[in-house]
Amino acid sequence: MKKSLLALAALGTFAGVVHAQSSVTLYGIIDQGVNLVTNVKTATGSAHLYNMSSGVMQGSRWGLRGAEDLGGGLKAVFVLENGFDLGTGAIGLGGLLFGRQAYVGLSSSQFGSVTLGRQYDSVVDYIGPLIAADQWSGYIGAKPGDLDNFNNAFRTNNAIKFTSVNYSGLQFGGMYSLGGQAGNFTQNQTWSLGGSYNNGPLSLAAAYLNARTPSNAGGLMGNNTSTSTPGAIKSPVYSGFINANTYQVIGVAGNYTFGAATFGLNYSNVSFRNLGANGTTNFERGTNATFNNAEVNFKYQFTPALLGGLAFDYVDRGSVANANGTSTGSAKYFQYQIGTDYFLSKRTDVYVIGIYQHATGTDSTGNAAVAAINNLTASSGPNQFTARVGIRHKF
Repeated sequence: MKKSLLALAALGTFAGVVHAQSSVTLYGIIDQGVNLVTNVKTATGSAHLYNMSSGVMQGSRWGLRGAEDLGGGLKAVFVLENGFDLGTGAIGLGGLLFGRQAYVGLSSSQFGSVTLGRQYDSVVDYIGPLIAADQWSGYIGAKPGDLDNFNNAFRTNNAIKFTSVNYSGLQFGGMYSLGGQAGNFTQNQTWSLGGSYNNGPLSLAAAYLNARTPSNAGGLMGNNTSTSTPGAIKSPVYSGFINANTYQVIGVAGNYTFGAATFGLNYSNVSFRNLGANGTTNFERGTNATFNNAEVNFKYQFTPALLGGLAFDYVDRGSVANANGTSTGSAKYFQYQIGTDYFLSKRTDVYVIGIYQHATGTDSTGNAAVAAINNLTASSGPNQFTARVGIRHKF
């Protein structure tokens, strides 16, 4: 009799656990390869660089993803995702333990999800999947310095994010990041809105991103560097503009598939607004630096296991007034991409990428513009080429 009563008591204790089913998944990506980079600027001039690097096609990572069924179509969800360098074993993204993503929230099968933590903005969520860099050319194929954040160079801290369910191909969402500054509600704040539509061969997307005081330690760009050097954005394409009051991105993209071929277009308008409002500047205070950027890309699926791609990127920055009122002149960047990817299995592939970039005009530092392929050491001159052979494994 006592044993029966104890068994009933135990069942009653765990009844809630049985009802609320949960799951936790360990996942990851390992991406490593060998590179050639030409015209790398050195202390004495320039030289070719042969090196190994991690996470070009996709950032090397491991993560935990979980969900708990709360009933009525409602779930509690979380993601903790770490980025690392496979070649050295070091933690990436400024040494943050879960620097890629870290959030918790609720997800409804009727309305969508609300999550809180370190997250991706709407530009990344909706436009990112349609660019060449996210499909086959890796971060070296993003626009110089990933200046429009289409390739997710910058993640957002302290963000509240809503993502709708999919309404017959239409999905939308928004994000707001609290700046956390007493007496200054807008300092360090970041917000974005976006949406996408996918129907058969057609994919369309649009998004907007606005970040105040981006170079601050708590700002969008400062969130993604080591704490000892907040906002140390090194690309000469826009490093001279990061002390602006506001960083703004307006983006649109579209892809269309004909059989095995996919054609894509994307455009972004990027503004560093009110220069000098968040630190020193070599330019006339209060002016804006504006970039207009476009990409044409093409992908062909030769077989289920083999694809190839071509893309062209054009970046055009108008002139900006110096502190003495004279013009710095404009700058233009022309980037050509080619790549191929072969899948040995559903989880393992090998790939080859080639990128060539040519720069003209005057860059954000006031010097002659040099080629600056994304996330690589800038060239000593107007031209630069890089080639990579890599392998990627997903688990």
